Amino acid sequence: MPTDSMIKIAIDAMGGDRAPAIEVAGALEAAREYGVMICLVGAEEPIRKELEKQGSGNLPVTIVPARDIITMEDGISALRRKKDSSMHVATRLVRDGQADAVVSAGNTGACMAVSKLVLGALSLVDRPAIAAVMPTARRRPVIMVDVGANVDCKPNHLVQFAIMGEIFSRQALAIPAPKVGLLSIGEEELKATTSPKRSSPY
Repeated sequence: MPTDSMIKIAIDAMGGDRAPAIEVAGALEAAREYGVMICLVGAEEPIRKELEKQGSGNLPVTIVPARDIITMEDGISALRRKKDSSMHVATRLVRDGQADAVVSAGNTGACMAVSKLVLGALSLVDRPAIAAVMPTARRRPVIMVDVGANVDCKPNHLVQFAIMGEIFSRQALAIPAPKVGLLSIGEEELKATTSPKRSSPY
């Protein structure tokens, strides 16, 4: 039975490769295992059919309709044009206080751009970053930031990523005094698009 204290998650049900079947399956599993409320955002009829097929029962799952879909091939212009995409609508639910978090298995770059466009960014953060929680041999998780959102980073960006990672470690992973390190993957000729020593031909 849904309550006001339950966490509510908006899911872009049209973002994945086999949408909405996989998104519906994951949503139902999350509702059962974690006791969260789910808003599935996207094409209403296909989502409803999947819920009936997979057996949603009395789980706290609702559908929020959205007309458009942002595909893996869509560029920046599509993000501005498809304001009624499942990704936009799901993100607006968070902005408007109707959901606590948004999840999408769709275009990563588009998801980052839509989140910044709809939700905005912290005043002291120049660039958003993707974070991943990694397991360790000591069974104590660590968080890695950034894992794909930015191609070129300046020193001040790395400092901001470190601060965000440290705060996340304390608040979400309950690590009282997190250590911060810099992981380098080495240097490759002409890999980056900017360089302090030379300009790239790309």
